[in-house]
Amino acid sequence: MPTVAAAPASVRSVTVLGATGSVGSNTLDLMAHHPGRFEVVALTGHSNPIALADAAIAHRARLAVIGEPQHYAVLKSRLVGTGIEAAAGAEALVEAASRPADCVMAAIMGAAGLAPTMAAVAQGRRVALANKECLVSAGALFMAAVREHGTELLPVDSEHSAIFQSIGASDPRSIERLILTASGGPFRTWTAEQLTAAKPEQALRHPNWTMGQKITIDSATMMNKGLELIEAFHLFPVRVDQIDVVIHPQSIIHSLVEFVDGSTMAQLSNPDMRTPIALSLGWPDRIAAPTKRLNLVELATLTFEAPDNARFPAIDMARAALARDGGATAALNAANEIAVAQFLNRRLGFLEIARLVSDVLNRMEQRDALAVATGIDGVLAIDAEARRIASELANSRA
Repeated sequence: MPTVAAAPASVRSVTVLGATGSVGSNTLDLMAHHPGRFEVVALTGHSNPIALADAAIAHRARLAVIGEPQHYAVLKSRLVGTGIEAAAGAEALVEAASRPADCVMAAIMGAAGLAPTMAAVAQGRRVALANKECLVSAGALFMAAVREHGTELLPVDSEHSAIFQSIGASDPRSIERLILTASGGPFRTWTAEQLTAAKPEQALRHPNWTMGQKITIDSATMMNKGLELIEAFHLFPVRVDQIDVVIHPQSIIHSLVEFVDGSTMAQLSNPDMRTPIALSLGWPDRIAAPTKRLNLVELATLTFEAPDNARFPAIDMARAALARDGGATAALNAANEIAVAQFLNRRLGFLEIARLVSDVLNRMEQRDALAVATGIDGVLAIDAEARRIASELANSRA
């Protein structure tokens, strides 16, 4: 049968929020492998104006925004003569996200990404979501905005991308269970006694993935899987009791969907964030990614085990936060960010991360400070209070 040449893909305009981070950098790398297919509307960064300016120049962005205003002068001077606009601050981040683009890669880490990502959603186009806080801290509000504006939301986390692909066009009523896979992190085989003495440099040695510091520590504590459970609850048409977690040390199967007829669909690939990023940029097409191809014969064995909730209580904590409803998941996320920072600064032990988060949630519940937030300002108020309490408790233990 003669082949029919595919029509050339139209140019897709893209904004990258968090361009200097791990996901943002991988997004730019992937787009560079497809010259002429993408044009960059805006790039944003947090506190590295030189890296941001260089990326903006290399990718011919129209706008570059640095989150921390004190770095504006360096950014602007670096862009003199390029024709690229420079701006700084929280309002400028929102403005960048609001500029018309076919796709916005939402990869700003933390609560700082909430307002810009909501602004991107308001465009009613495509948002490739790599910011956990939008769903963990403000899931109900965020998904309501997605529905209101008719936004196409594509998950970038490898686990949720895998579920998205495995569900396909299936009737939601046919889904029996979602199974999130977890590598188990660097401490999967450590005893509780060994974990007591775990150091930041050990926790940062992830066996499979190259990621930022915060998410790597979350992988070591298994909090990343707790946060992903919350995200999956908001992204997909399932109850929380239909979401399970399985340890899969090789990180080849990124997640699975079990259907009512007994079939289980899975997505497999070598651990490389450019695979789910490529899907989010090209969908419904598949675009080439310069990733290592899977060789099942070479792999030979894939193994699975149940998570140990005694050593790693974060998954149960996330389930409990969802059950509490209200602002509990926002508080969980904020307290965890503070606890991880304190651990990286050697002011908190590894096992104390989960204890601190639990203590913050309990204290806020006692003070009736976990009410349902009616807007983004309410979510940010819960976030700020959780951070304040977490810092106060951490400093008292240092």
